[in-house]
Amino acid sequence: MTNTFLTLQGVSLVLPHGKTLFTQLDAQFDARPTGLVGRNGVGKSLLAQMLAGQIQPSAGQVLSAGRVHYLSQQAITESATVAALAGVQPTLDALRRIEAGSTDVADFEAVGDRWDLQQRLQDALQAQGLGHVGIDAPVSELSGGQAMRVALMGALLLDADFLILDEPSNHLDRPSRAALLAQLRQWSQDWGKGLLVISHDRQLLNTMERMVELTSLGLSSWGGNYDFYEQAKVQQVENMAEQLQQAKLERKRQQHVLREQQERQQKREARGRLQGQEANQAKILLDRQKERSQGSAGKLALQQQAQREQLNARVREAAAQLEDEQAIVLHALPPMAGGVRTVAELDGVRLPFVQASEARVSMRLESGQRVGVLGPNGCGKSTLLKLLAGRLAPLEGSCRRVGHSAYLDQQLDQLPPDRTVLELMQEANAALPEAALRMRLAQLGLTAQKLAQPSGSLSGGERLKAALACALYADPPAQMLLLDEPSNHLDLVSQKALQQMLAGYQGCLVVVSHDDAFLQQLLLSHHLVCAEEGWKMEAC
Repeated sequence: MTNTFLTLQGVSLVLPHGKTLFTQLDAQFDARPTGLVGRNGVGKSLLAQMLAGQIQPSAGQVLSAGRVHYLSQQAITESATVAALAGVQPTLDALRRIEAGSTDVADFEAVGDRWDLQQRLQDALQAQGLGHVGIDAPVSELSGGQAMRVALMGALLLDADFLILDEPSNHLDRPSRAALLAQLRQWSQDWGKGLLVISHDRQLLNTMERMVELTSLGLSSWGGNYDFYEQAKVQQVENMAEQLQQAKLERKRQQHVLREQQERQQKREARGRLQGQEANQAKILLDRQKERSQGSAGKLALQQQAQREQLNARVREAAAQLEDEQAIVLHALPPMAGGVRTVAELDGVRLPFVQASEARVSMRLESGQRVGVLGPNGCGKSTLLKLLAGRLAPLEGSCRRVGHSAYLDQQLDQLPPDRTVLELMQEANAALPEAALRMRLAQLGLTAQKLAQPSGSLSGGERLKAALACALYADPPAQMLLLDEPSNHLDLVSQKALQQMLAGYQGCLVVVSHDDAFLQQLLLSHHLVCAEEGWKMEAC
């Protein structure tokens, strides 16, 4: 379609438990590739589902021109078959029932005019180099990149005009990310279809032509890609901080003026009483004068109260504008004792679950070393971290570990879903009082309400913050920190905070990540690369 668009008109959303997530959103999404960003928990995924018509707003309306296709990470991980992942399983099931003799009107309506859908799906798989994959094959047999290609095929097969993707690059290796970027360029540039991408991937967001930010205050639109948006946001935050300071200064000045007015009024009242007593006026005249004075004082008090409320409102408004932009605070970690020393040593280790030459690795890791682990999906990066953490044993060779290590896997299994974050923090660091632990967690964006909830009810980003806090604020802190794709579930503000915190970590840091922009900020000393000839440690 030539006029593809999605429009929000006065849209509000109230969650089932009564919390208002956003109110009076007005925006239009056209054919320009657009990135949607915002803090974890602000409601980006719910807004996307609303735009796709999967949920209804509590107020307002969503208008669309054309067919909208929404693809979430859950759809990729939870789909059973290739056909289901492509979004065509119900139609294929109806086709098969008709071929078996069904005359149900619902089956014919489900098929519509797509009688050749099965052949079109097989042809699309062949065109994407997946001709060997059957349409009924389990999705579990596909790599992350292959699954994403199949999911995007579904948008084409269903003749979508607008595509909404929720964190599409999570868990994709570098080749798969490059393929995704190429597919999205073709979707938006070659075919002219609408595209909205929810992501924390800066490389992906830099291919967008427009950025839209969702905050607790509403939606804001920015022309340009993510780099442009980031620079503009810095200036905006500086302006908002200046506005807040000016509002506070103006309130202070006006409060001084109001006090002077009140003092002059009190002096006039005192002079009036004294003059009346000295003139020996009749009581009735003194009472009238007193009433007039009290009336004037009452009017002045009401006027001053209204002015104070107005001044306070201006300060609150300026503070609210700035509140959502405040950076997450992470405390500096204590220095490591003992200087440089070996924390792990692998000699001729053969990794389990990995085939060919990539299975063997020999290396030494020392405190202060900062290693980024690179390689395609399936080469054994996560397996290597588990071995370094003592979760797995090598098939052959030896693995020696010295000191305490902390390992954060992609599922964050170290956070029992039925335990609260505060309980887990108290177990990790019994030396700090509860108030200090609460303060540190609050500065990570974990409120008192979040701390009281089971960790399983938190968002992915909130769970990762909690797991990092338990690992890095532990007593004693870990000598080796092993992170498996830590940026996948963090919003962009939290990613920056994580980078700053890890920059000050003095132990041995080993990070698996496909996010080049994230790795570049970690001041890595080495890359551990898995290639066809095996594992190789390279200085950065």
